[in-house]
Amino acid sequence: MTGKAELEEQSKQSAIPPLRRALLLVFLVGILGSGADLVLLEHFEEKIQLIPLALLGLAVIVLAWHVIQRGSASLRVFQVLMILFVIAGLTGLVLHYQGSAEFQLEVNPDLNGMELFLKAIHAKAPPALGPGAMINLGLLGLTYVYRHPILGGRAGE
Repeated sequence: MTGKAELEEQSKQSAIPPLRRALLLVFLVGILGSGADLVLLEHFEEKIQLIPLALLGLAVIVLAWHVIQRGSASLRVFQVLMILFVIAGLTGLVLHYQGSAEFQLEVNPDLNGMELFLKAIHAKAPPALGPGAMINLGLLGLTYVYRHPILGGRAGE
């Protein structure tokens, strides 16, 4: 490498750790905020509603493990957990939409098609797009793990 290219590469490399820490901090704020939101909304009336709460709780535990140990095992578990976040978020989108559509049909049985879809999406309870937060958190966590040096990735690429 030439001197200039080497300096550019070192600059990229030195920027990565602070970005990873920032991603982890944003993720932590997100899981704590989402957890508080779900608890305040009493999102535990049915067993299936406990899934996002359990995943958020597990994320706190796995993050603590990762911060303390900094090993590949904690990162792999974190990675799997983030995939579960995305799956739970997608499942939640479907369930929230179905619940909202059912309620809209109880209120107005004549609704169908795009009119039903729009009413269900705009309803405030359950928030049809609320589970999207789990998808965002999962993707944020996967971004943190992407090419992580502990897993043998090259962080500067």
